[in-house]
Amino acid sequence: HGEAWSGPAGARRRAPAAEVLAELGLEPVTLQAKEGLALINGTEIMKAIGALALVRARNLSKAADAIASLSIEALLGSVKPFDERFAVLKGHPGHARCSSNVRRCLANSKVLEHHADCDRVQDPYSLRCVPQVHGAFKTALEHVEGVLAHELNAVTDNPVLFPDTGEVVSAGQFHGQPISMALDYLALATATLANISERRIEQLVNPDLSHLPAFLTPKPGLNSGMMIVQVAAASLASENKSLAHPASVDTVPTSANQEDHVSMGVTAARKLRAIVDNTEHVLGIEWLCAAQAHEFHIELVPGDGARAVHQTLRTRVAKLENDRYMHGDMAAARELLRSGALVAAVESAIGPLDA
Repeated sequence: HGEAWSGPAGARRRAPAAEVLAELGLEPVTLQAKEGLALINGTEIMKAIGALALVRARNLSKAADAIASLSIEALLGSVKPFDERFAVLKGHPGHARCSSNVRRCLANSKVLEHHADCDRVQDPYSLRCVPQVHGAFKTALEHVEGVLAHELNAVTDNPVLFPDTGEVVSAGQFHGQPISMALDYLALATATLANISERRIEQLVNPDLSHLPAFLTPKPGLNSGMMIVQVAAASLASENKSLAHPASVDTVPTSANQEDHVSMGVTAARKLRAIVDNTEHVLGIEWLCAAQAHEFHIELVPGDGARAVHQTLRTRVAKLENDRYMHGDMAAARELLRSGALVAAVESAIGPLDA
């Protein structure tokens, strides 16, 4: 019964679980005494939802750096804040990994070279502080991955059987507080990733900030261009702020007050999943806008990784010439991002990205 995912990253398909097991030469598990209770009585569901969200968040971490690189280039930003020396001075490993990703994405950029001696003193925070914000997200990922890996290998059953002594002891192994707090942390970090992405979208579509045509349309005044997709991104980023309220600070007593403190870990996991969903959409919208902005610099060669970011989107989404229904564009960008196709294309061009 049920369904499963099958296939490599970028080409996964959803199919009946029995079919996928057969393809892999696996047999369904036959449960023995007490194993059914063990599967549902501990932290299994919050770990399962949380682990799947974590995998998607790791992909987001790489994709966010790649998409931000395209935005920085389209906005004629500077690569200097991504200098390795700043990462050494800051001392956060996530900062260093993000800076490395962006530098490699922007290597050999004729766009950046073209305006290297411009009169701009410094870029706005949403460009200049990408290593600090994306780097903090990477740090959160690393912490949460450690917590989940520990819990996935832990005994979370109740009661616990000790075969050596024959004891059956009731304890609190099922309590999900470590997971709940970790998933809340990742939810906060992911919401912040959407926040800074939405701010870069505003930089791209606002002519006073980008010095490009309003809302990135070749026909400003006549067409609305990317106006409404920025509104969608702002809505999703704002929804994330409500979803990011920690579930782990809540508790509700049940079972005649026997279960008088609970972790709300499943709620934390479900909220994280929703925030990851929204953030995939927001980053997809930034990708649409950054690629459209690049069309106004089309005579200049983009960086090695940025070129792969732009070209990957153009396999599914044409540049915007006139207003059109944008849902299909947004869905295509999100699918390319979520499937891993974007990250795979960039890594094919410049080598592995750091999550």
